[in-house]
Amino acid sequence: MNRHCRATRHVCVAMWVASVLFPGVVATGDEGMWLYNQLPRKLLRDRYGFVPDEDWARHVMHSSARLSTGGSGSVVSRDGLVMTNHHVVSSLLHRLSSQDRNYVEEGFFARSRDQEVECPNVEVDILRDIEDVTARVNAAVGKGDGPGAAEKARRGAIAEIEKESKEKSGLHSEVVTLYRGGRFHLYRYKRYDDVRMVFAPEVSIAYFGGDNDNFEFPRFCLDASFVRLYEDGKPAKVDSYLRWSEKGVSKDDLVFVSGHPGRTSRLNTVDHLRFLRDVAYPSYLELIYRREIALQQFGGKSAEHKRRAKDSLFGVQNSRKAIRGMLAGLQDPAVLESKLRAERTLQAAVAKDRGLGATLGDWDRISSSMAASRRFRDEYNFLEGGRAFWSTLFRHARTIVRLADERARPNADRLPEFRETAITSVKRGLESPAPIYADLETATLTDSLTHFAQAWGLEHPLVRLVLAGRSPSDRAFDLVSGTKLIDVEERKRLFEGGKAAVDASTDSMVLLARDVDSLARAVREKYEGLVTGVRKDAYANIADAKFAVTGTGVYPDATFTLRLAFGTVEGWKEGGAFVPFHTTMGGALDRNKQHANADPYKLPETWLAKVDAIDRSTPFNFVSTPDIIGGNSGSPVVNRGAEVVGLIFDGNIHSLVLDVVYTQERARAVSVSSEAIIEALQSVYGMGDLVTELRAR
Repeated sequence: MNRHCRATRHVCVAMWVASVLFPGVVATGDEGMWLYNQLPRKLLRDRYGFVPDEDWARHVMHSSARLSTGGSGSVVSRDGLVMTNHHVVSSLLHRLSSQDRNYVEEGFFARSRDQEVECPNVEVDILRDIEDVTARVNAAVGKGDGPGAAEKARRGAIAEIEKESKEKSGLHSEVVTLYRGGRFHLYRYKRYDDVRMVFAPEVSIAYFGGDNDNFEFPRFCLDASFVRLYEDGKPAKVDSYLRWSEKGVSKDDLVFVSGHPGRTSRLNTVDHLRFLRDVAYPSYLELIYRREIALQQFGGKSAEHKRRAKDSLFGVQNSRKAIRGMLAGLQDPAVLESKLRAERTLQAAVAKDRGLGATLGDWDRISSSMAASRRFRDEYNFLEGGRAFWSTLFRHARTIVRLADERARPNADRLPEFRETAITSVKRGLESPAPIYADLETATLTDSLTHFAQAWGLEHPLVRLVLAGRSPSDRAFDLVSGTKLIDVEERKRLFEGGKAAVDASTDSMVLLARDVDSLARAVREKYEGLVTGVRKDAYANIADAKFAVTGTGVYPDATFTLRLAFGTVEGWKEGGAFVPFHTTMGGALDRNKQHANADPYKLPETWLAKVDAIDRSTPFNFVSTPDIIGGNSGSPVVNRGAEVVGLIFDGNIHSLVLDVVYTQERARAVSVSSEAIIEALQSVYGMGDLVTELRAR
């Protein structure tokens, strides 16, 4: 199927059809996670009287960053200073910490360049350009190819495009699948792998209010941190960076968010959404609850155990609340009913005009992929998805085993994560000096092996193979105590030794990874052939139909690639009362006093010592309407002049439904104000040099 947009063949289609067909897909209100090569300039001009020209867009794009820890950031000085959230770099702080020095609790403060410390195993990407390669990818698919063969052909074409781009440009190159296979764009990034910690506040103020206030408002959090990009051992000199606003934001200001939203499901069919509601999300929640309890039990043994588990526990608890919110949205009959009306209208249009690019059979194929997933999703989740092996050491072992096999294959035939363009990142991950704790590994692996045995039964042949005649706890102890992969040098040796070294290894984790790999690969191949491959083809056709009606009025679902969102600074009504758009630093001091300086409203000693120096009227956190989702954490909030006015760190409870559908009535993005960041650096932490760097024009 030729995936080129057919909109020009259907210019006679009335615009009202688009608004009926795609509520929540064609942008309404301030909805939209827009591609930088497809910005809604007319919409912005008509609604806000502002049009971001090419220079503005290029400047913001080249100043936006993606961190391999799973969040966003922005370059905010000519010397490569990058701003992001504390919770985006918390895993880095955890890796830098030890039993004697806990940077998560104590904070990190480099008051000179020579105090900036290299962060292990992190990469920062800055997008340089975008190229549409849809025609080339689709040309690789032969007529009559089934979903499995078509997916393999696309993979081969993508691998070739990425390798060719990397060799010609020297830039990290990724082909991004958009519109569920309707479009393929090549993204070229400048990648930095020497990243150093500059500033991180204490977790008690970064996460003030703890789990109680997570996804709530009002908030009083300094969820902000800074790292610096280095090249050749020196601070990187960048060609674009965002200037700091002198005045912050006011009510009703137009603001933009440039970040990397992780994943949304807004283009999903109704059957797909029902599958998420009834099967996928409940199953994931069950796993999250289980892991949260396991980490809490481990952390309860001592202060050191708590420190070791804290970063993982934060991630699990954050996921738990987010998934519950998404599930609640799908359980709202009104949400699915609006999706169903739109879907039926689109299906009626497709039935009348085959030239739109889809058939009713495409919806049937997606439904069949759900049925296939139901049949063997446990196999996939436990063997390939990692539910049976909750262990960093096992992940290293699987990477080493697979890399040895994949390197012997042509680049186009490799699994995507082992293509030539990815090997450098794979190697860096294996060689990371980040600490691995044997006791935590034993605890998490015990829990996952127990889960595996409960789900599949102790007599299942694979369970018997994995447990090797031992109980889950004894087997976990044997595996962790019998591996040398906790040593970076051993991982380097196996990486460099290739298949011969891996085949000769008697390491417990390597042996386990080898034992289960053939079956795990088979399950993955089946899943990609019967589920993801089928969905990709069918969704691509449905995307064609949507393009035919709306043209560029449809933005793609989130893919953890750079997008631009926009909206205004405003509060909302809750239970008949109006929630103001911002809080103040004085409000944080008051809340601390109300709770007698007790967790989770305890302030760090640095703040308590400077209470009288803090300007209580300084805006602290604010809310706005831009369309964000997980992955946007750390995104800069900028004004019309592309100046930093805030830093995204959360959404309110009403924003959790945005995975499925955008709503502007009460959903809000939550940000740290630029003024609060400056006030804290100056009045609390005494980091005048950093303030000077931020304010430099």
